[in-house]
Amino acid sequence: MIFTTFQFVIFYVVVFGLYFLLPRSARHPLLLAASYYFYMCSVPWYLTVIIAITLIDFFTGIKMEEARSHAVKRFYLILSLVSNLGILITFKYAAFFASNINDVLGIGLPVLKLILPLGISFHTFQAVSYSVEVYRGRVPAERSLMRYSLYVAFFPQMVAGPIERPGNLLTQFHTDHTLNYDRFRSGLQMVLWGLFKKVAVADLVAPVVSTVYAAPEQFSGPVLILATVLFAVQIYGDFSGYTDIAIGVARMMGYDLMINFRQPYFSKSVGEFWRRWHISLSTWFRDYLYIPLGGSRAGPLHRHVNIFIVFLVSGFWHGANWTFLAWGALHGFYLVVGSLTEPIRARIGVALGLKRLGPVLAISQVLTTFALVTIAWVFFRAANIHDAVHIIKTMPNWSGFHLTDIFTLGLPRFEMALVPVMISTVIVTEWLQAYKPAFIIRLWSLRPFRWLCYFACGFAIIFFGVFEKIEFIYFQF
Repeated sequence: MIFTTFQFVIFYVVVFGLYFLLPRSARHPLLLAASYYFYMCSVPWYLTVIIAITLIDFFTGIKMEEARSHAVKRFYLILSLVSNLGILITFKYAAFFASNINDVLGIGLPVLKLILPLGISFHTFQAVSYSVEVYRGRVPAERSLMRYSLYVAFFPQMVAGPIERPGNLLTQFHTDHTLNYDRFRSGLQMVLWGLFKKVAVADLVAPVVSTVYAAPEQFSGPVLILATVLFAVQIYGDFSGYTDIAIGVARMMGYDLMINFRQPYFSKSVGEFWRRWHISLSTWFRDYLYIPLGGSRAGPLHRHVNIFIVFLVSGFWHGANWTFLAWGALHGFYLVVGSLTEPIRARIGVALGLKRLGPVLAISQVLTTFALVTIAWVFFRAANIHDAVHIIKTMPNWSGFHLTDIFTLGLPRFEMALVPVMISTVIVTEWLQAYKPAFIIRLWSLRPFRWLCYFACGFAIIFFGVFEKIEFIYFQF
């Protein structure tokens, strides 16, 4: 079930209405049944994977808390981690490893062609965070199977995050929630904005990206640049749009999910980008991989090695393909080089008096960061390494390009002309959200202005939005 379908609207209206009409004792069973139904709308029998992960970590969590020795406690943590990661590896990486071993060694290992359970990486990481936090003694083991099942399978965020921590989400299932007008209005605003980014921006540019990346050898450098920039727009609109909708529908019911994006394309460095992009994943890797590896405690060399390892793993987390490993490695390279060159860049900046340039310097840093991130997106989107390298090598080649080529990329002329309007709307709106100038705060306090914005957003969704059941990009992870 996809957030942008009429099926979900009916589903959510029914669940929302029953949630506040039923007695409080019936709310958690309702939410769990709704969450399982939501998940079963993809491949029903993969619900068994969710249930297996839930039962494993529920019982190992209790055993860890009851353990009388550190060795026993560690045993149950290892059991939990091996079980969770074993399930993830079996479904997501077994075929990749087997096929690559066969290619290198020339043997005939069986290649399992399993359909990847929807969002398995997200709910696996969420379950792992619970086990680790219980092991560390930061949260108590949950004694209600109902509440813990909801923590793993809460329908707004179970498929593509945010990846929640038990200290935030699980504790909220211990609290009664009442219908609150301010929370409902705020949640509805986020849903509306998320829908706009998904159907009126991401899905609008999707045909261009798909057309070009399906056969990159047929296009000139400018077209490849355009498609890559549009993919940067698409993946942001798609993923942050999903997150906004997830946060919004949860908030309307009284639950707070963590913010996952903070205008990442306004970042002035790649490091800042990762503090703004997919925050729940980047902080997960920080807390459960980077810091356990030693973080920055063992000196600069180990710090750089740890950063590179984290981004390699992050790339592989996204998919069992060499392109994702390359994407993660490139971001790791950016961060290591950025860290190594920071002192000399600072000295050059002082010598040249770059701080006096103010906004000009800030804009150049933002554009440079966007260019670096967008080049990395080539590996994320390309079908294979060969295509990615070809695209990057061809980008500087402008021979044979005609301006009319952009009207042969899968979009009618009107919709192609609409693309820069919709993208500009997102850029301006996100800039206003990030910097909150005084004049916009005064305008937003005026009800007629707010309603004009709501109407304009709704109008764009209804008349310019794409409603073709295009799945969210991160559903595949």
